[in-house]
Amino acid sequence: MLDRPIPDRVDACDWPATIAGLDDTGVALAGPVLNDADCAAVVALYDDDTRFRSTIDMARHRFGEGQYRYFSTPLPNVVRTLRAAFWPHLLPIAREWAARRGQPAPWPDDLDEWLEQCHTAGQTRSTPLILRYETGDWNALHRDLYGDLVFPLQVVVGLERPGIDFAGGEFVAVEQRPRAQSRATATDIPQGHALVFTTRDRPIRTKRGWSSAPMRHGLSTVRSGRRHALGLVFHDAT
Repeated sequence: MLDRPIPDRVDACDWPATIAGLDDTGVALAGPVLNDADCAAVVALYDDDTRFRSTIDMARHRFGEGQYRYFSTPLPNVVRTLRAAFWPHLLPIAREWAARRGQPAPWPDDLDEWLEQCHTAGQTRSTPLILRYETGDWNALHRDLYGDLVFPLQVVVGLERPGIDFAGGEFVAVEQRPRAQSRATATDIPQGHALVFTTRDRPIRTKRGWSSAPMRHGLSTVRSGRRHALGLVFHDAT
């Protein structure tokens, strides 16, 4: 399957299982979308300063330990292709989640049209990014909110092999449940696989109907090795 074009790989993901996982915990592995050569090529981009608009030292901002870099535009082809390929699969989920809670669903069928709405609202800076973690690094729980316009789902793709290239470094999502203790979900992301997760909150059924469960995400401590990941956010930043 991984010798097929990237859009075909995304189409071939197990979307019914992904939707079920998102409804269950707000986090779901979708399947493999990049092959080993693709992953190596994306990792190699990290040291090319011309590809990025901004570099964030996480310790400096008390976000954790590690570093990430936001791509400048135009995005690399693999990043642009992945984001476009995921959009038609994530959009129906986002609209269904909005309908359950009686909220507006401002996202059009076309990703470029949505991004143009972001730009008109002053959210003009690109948000896809690569994250790099060395031994001892971690990422504090957070949300990727960059303005008033937000898409409720995002994707992270693992670029190395957990348990081989690095140890630890599990993706962690924490759900704040109504009138209950928070729930954490930890996931290892295999190399080349995509994980879909909740940006801000997700609908949960209660005795009174649908409610919103706030969620945050982060990364557990990398115990050894180096870990890279590709993050795909579907709204741009102010």
